[in-house]
Amino acid sequence: MLEKNFTEVYEKFELQFFRRVFENVRERDGSLSAMEAFSLEVIYLLREPTVGQFADFLNISQSNATYKVNSLIKKGYIERQNSQTDRREYHLVLSEKFLNYIGLFNSYEHTVMQRIEERFPEEDVRKFDEMLRVISRELMPESDQ
Repeated sequence: MLEKNFTEVYEKFELQFFRRVFENVRERDGSLSAMEAFSLEVIYLLREPTVGQFADFLNISQSNATYKVNSLIKKGYIERQNSQTDRREYHLVLSEKFLNYIGLFNSYEHTVMQRIEERFPEEDVRKFDEMLRVISRELMPESDQ
């Protein structure tokens, strides 16, 4: 029962995410393709990766990653920022344009969290929060960057 309920919640978040991606992906010059939208999500979740880290995570070639990154830079969604420790290396930093774009996606999660806080007693919400923290930090080590 736990697995079924978790899968149901996860799939609903996925469906909302995909709906928003396709609402915002348009066939016009300068718009994002679905693959570019997914690439942006990965860069966002990796928290300012290098191109190499981005390529390694997706298990794609450095040249393929560079091509994707250059397209996103050209469209204004990310920028290169020199590393503080190694000036030969640069990190992928999200632009203001991306932050406006990602706000569309985070709104559903925020809505659901508000509904949880309204629906359940504070003690249950605190316990749920703790359970999520343990799941993320201890039970999903392969997802850590």
